[in-house]
Amino acid sequence: MKTAITGGAGFIGGHLVEHLLAAGDEVSVLDNLSTGRIENLGGVMDCPKFHFAEGNILDRTAVDTLVKGADRVFHLAAAVGVNLIVEHPLESLRTNIHGTEVVLDAALDSGASLLLASTSEIYGKNTADSLDEESDRILGSALKSRWTYAAAKGIDEAFAHSYWREFGLRVAIVRLFNTVGPRQTGRYGMVVPRLIKQALAGEALTVYGDGQQTRCFSFVGDIVPAITRISAEPSAYGAAFNLGGNYEISILSLAQRIVELLGSPSEIVFVPYEEAYAEGYEDMRRRVPDNSKSRALVGFDPQTTLDEIIQSVAEDQRKSAAGETDTTKVAAGSH
Repeated sequence: MKTAITGGAGFIGGHLVEHLLAAGDEVSVLDNLSTGRIENLGGVMDCPKFHFAEGNILDRTAVDTLVKGADRVFHLAAAVGVNLIVEHPLESLRTNIHGTEVVLDAALDSGASLLLASTSEIYGKNTADSLDEESDRILGSALKSRWTYAAAKGIDEAFAHSYWREFGLRVAIVRLFNTVGPRQTGRYGMVVPRLIKQALAGEALTVYGDGQQTRCFSFVGDIVPAITRISAEPSAYGAAFNLGGNYEISILSLAQRIVELLGSPSEIVFVPYEEAYAEGYEDMRRRVPDNSKSRALVGFDPQTTLDEIIQSVAEDQRKSAAGETDTTKVAAGSH
């Protein structure tokens, strides 16, 4: 297939590119490299079936060029990461709302199907035992920039659903819960790579708040195949699907496990939210996915353990520190 990916130089995007090239797709990527990194594509740049263009999803001409002739589009481009969203809320809103509308229009005009990557953030402060796709969205004040991302991604989903209902656009939505793995950085607030980097350096692990907030972390190697399978299911059009990990853990327990597993001498220190983030940040205490819908559709059942995730990210960081590249090489003559 001919596949187009917005945000393909991002952490998840880079793994998706490798996965699709290995399956025989011709893959084209558009990324403005604001949060993505060309290093995430280092193993595929020489592949004859891979094409990269630097550009912004707000540029309709650039998006049209990307999508032209594509069978399907994966829309991963977004302003992501707690730090970026809190510090640059206007940029985040413009990218996540207007950019998505541009991509939806381009996909509709070209006749391609579309997979929209959304987020568990849309559930906001809902602390239910298990969040299913119909769970209520509980957001904080509209004046707190912490919630602008959640609001924008909710609008993205509403746009996508409306394009399906009114125009027949073949679009499916996935809601990702704390996806982690090799090549992810802690630059924009991603907690797992940040804590692992601190542990490997023997620095204090900084846990924000009281550390009792809980999350379910999922491995990129489990998520990418599921995204791909959902994109190919006609019954997924017009619907949203959770994709998250099976194991709930507090951030304090996560930090303790990282120290233990990596044999780090690091101590754990608590940092108040007001010191960790700019004004406008508010956290949620719990976020646990119900994966029943995606399990029924494509058999999604993540098997990678938290220990395996930690070891994988740590090994990637060790290689990066040693100047090595942890990428999947795609042979130039094999696709």
